[in-house]
Amino acid sequence: MSQPIISRAPDVMGGAAVFHGTRVPVQTLLDYLEAGESIDDFLAGFPSVTREQVIAFLEEAKDRMVESVS
Repeated sequence: MSQPIISRAPDVMGGAAVFHGTRVPVQTLLDYLEAGESIDDFLAGFPSVTREQVIAFLEEAKDRMVESVS
């Protein structure tokens, strides 16, 4: 993705990390996944977030995790 995946601003959701261009905290995606919900369930509940944003976020998180243990 050429634009940022997540953004953070004090005036948007109290400075929580959100999917760029939305007011949807990335923590909400993680909560959905932790509860056993699917990405499709998350996207149905938050149509302002795209599948591409979710996949890019998860890929970035995976890459950072792998780097941290290497």
